[in-house]
Amino acid sequence: MPPIPDHPLRYAMANELHARPFPVVNKPSRAAYLAIKPKENAAGRDRDADRAHLVALLDRFGAPHPQPGATHYSGQLGKHLLKWESHTEFVTYTLFGEGLADRPFDAATFSVFPDEWLEEAPGTRVTSALIRIEVAENDDGVLDKATDWFVPESLAISRVLDNDLIIASDFRIDASGHMRIAVFARPETGDRRVGRVVQRLCEIETYKAMSMLGLSRARGLSREMAQIDTTLTSLLGDMCGPIGKPDVMLQSLLEVSAELENIVAQTSFRFGATEAYETIVNQRIEILREEHFQGRQTFAEFMMRRFDPAMRTVKSTQARLERMSARAQRASDLLRTRVDVERSAQNQELLTSMDKRADLQLRLQRTVEGLSVVAISYYAVNLVLYVTGPLEEALNVSKTVMAAIATPLVLLAVWFMVRRIRRHIE
Repeated sequence: MPPIPDHPLRYAMANELHARPFPVVNKPSRAAYLAIKPKENAAGRDRDADRAHLVALLDRFGAPHPQPGATHYSGQLGKHLLKWESHTEFVTYTLFGEGLADRPFDAATFSVFPDEWLEEAPGTRVTSALIRIEVAENDDGVLDKATDWFVPESLAISRVLDNDLIIASDFRIDASGHMRIAVFARPETGDRRVGRVVQRLCEIETYKAMSMLGLSRARGLSREMAQIDTTLTSLLGDMCGPIGKPDVMLQSLLEVSAELENIVAQTSFRFGATEAYETIVNQRIEILREEHFQGRQTFAEFMMRRFDPAMRTVKSTQARLERMSARAQRASDLLRTRVDVERSAQNQELLTSMDKRADLQLRLQRTVEGLSVVAISYYAVNLVLYVTGPLEEALNVSKTVMAAIATPLVLLAVWFMVRRIRRHIE
């Protein structure tokens, strides 16, 4: 019996679950992270340009190229391990190096990315980060280092994964233009677990930054939405009283509706992406299973205080847009109904007027028909008297008697003929 045929996408779907493996990060070590996104139409960007930019970096170090159409790559870049990933709107580069720099968060690791190569990037920097991975046998000195490296008022630090690691950051951009993240791992913590945590931290930072693009878009719409709301409210107020020119008002409402729908269409992807990125941020933090470290705020608490209000602003703007669009649509429908009712009343008056004119025309027509019967009968009687003239002497009948006999007969015949013609026409 021949084997059952496989679905054409069976292996591709199965392999997708194992794509983008977590890096294996030795400790102590350091990492540099970079996320690049085009300014416009990031989702529809040229993915080949992204891969070409990656290849240009690999060629500088003689590293092997990724496969055609690849969405992720991992390989040695000189003394460093490079991990590259292509996402819906951005691409990410992560460099891992052995050992620690003498100066914490030294940007020398990031300098592996050449300046001229960075200038040729097919997009702009969304975020970049320097990550320091140390070994900490206990909690001694961890808080002192964190408060020395980060801004105390913004510091978020917590134990993660059952106290296997301690993570810390202040989510601020330093003088070199990078975020700073510190990871303190217990000696017995596996390298794969360290790699997963580092990967999660990079994802939290990236998706946080991408989510904040939605806040920027929402704030940019504030003034425009206020103007549209004022116009819409004014039009709705005018609808409460007599409408002088309903067609003009309906056109104004349609213009407002079209403008709102245009804004909704332009922002739907950004706001939808923001919602998805927010979910990813919260999921990545939840996976870390945070616990408090010496009473300091955790990453989740930092996000609740600083990140969540921004996301609520985006959701509020999106909901307001939808409500305004629905209100404008309802107003247009109400005004259109009112215009239809007024036009129906006008049409009814017009039909009544037409009925009166038709009745007058009918009466006039009957009057004309009556006069036509008289006129035709007059000429017909004269014609009959002229034809029957020779019989008057033969029958010894006077002309008056003949007229008296012929007149009613002719009138009846003409009336019957006119009536038959009218019925035939009707």
